[in-house]
Amino acid sequence: MLWNGEKQGEELFTLLLTNLEPGSYIYNYALPDEEKSLCALEMRSFFGFDTELSTLESSVKIDQSRSPFMRGRMDVIFEGEQLEDVIEQVKKLELNGSTFKVMYVKVAGPEKVDFKERRRIERVVGLQIPGEPELINPDVLFGIMNVNGGWVFGEYHSSEAVWLYHQQKPHSYSTSLSTRVARAVANIAVPDPAGVKAIDPCCGIGTVVVEALSMGIDIVASDVNPLILPGTRENIAHFGYAAEVTFKDIRKVTGSYDVAIIDMPYNLCSVITPEEQLEMLQSTFKFADKVVIVTIEPIDSIIGDAGFEIADRCVVRKGNFEREIIVCKK
Repeated sequence: MLWNGEKQGEELFTLLLTNLEPGSYIYNYALPDEEKSLCALEMRSFFGFDTELSTLESSVKIDQSRSPFMRGRMDVIFEGEQLEDVIEQVKKLELNGSTFKVMYVKVAGPEKVDFKERRRIERVVGLQIPGEPELINPDVLFGIMNVNGGWVFGEYHSSEAVWLYHQQKPHSYSTSLSTRVARAVANIAVPDPAGVKAIDPCCGIGTVVVEALSMGIDIVASDVNPLILPGTRENIAHFGYAAEVTFKDIRKVTGSYDVAIIDMPYNLCSVITPEEQLEMLQSTFKFADKVVIVTIEPIDSIIGDAGFEIADRCVVRKGNFEREIIVCKK
């Protein structure tokens, strides 16, 4: 059985698979203590389950750069109980002239592999691959990984910290979500962008909108504060994105959306009453089938009164400050 893969901007190459069903992916995670709950909710949104381990295996393919917690994704080709099992299998690879590099993928855990041993493993695996090695700019980057006592080999894709780049936006507020949290919230709201229409009707300076647009999510934005919107539009344009951003009260939003993302107003200039929170969510119920709410206040009863049911949730902590992310559906 042949497995075909395409590295962006480069030629097609073909690999021979044995002993493994196609479509298996291993995601390598970094799990910061204060955001483990958020990471777990993002995992459940992507894959339907979560894990406290630093690796997750799934048949679902996700662009590894979407998640602020993923270090990379391995497209599995071979696996074996012993390293020697994988070494025997890589001899059957067919690269059709493509150059390659083998990288030992470090996985967080109690068992540490030092630099010298990692380089040794890379060499012994690489020497068995029938092709031309290229250490600087290879056509294909292969990964070798020790997971749960076994060995896995495949094409490895390192994550790009896009959210980190977005920290350099022209306008920001101290009360805004961090780009890291905003990116996870966008993923939780829209794990698969295909055919999904999203709205951020309380968009503020546009932190969530920028993250969503960078991942190909079809999203529009609005806010009741006209003074903030020029900065929102400039932030979006600064990174080369485009989206409809309008001055509108959430109670005036029309149309139909698959999901809404609402970061509840809470700073000194945007204090709202429980009655106003209820109005906001009742309005959202009319135009969105699902809503992801970011709040610093308990609003479970208000969510229920608005007609939504809570499907999932997590808490994000930064020092003594806590936010809750709540996924709600009709």
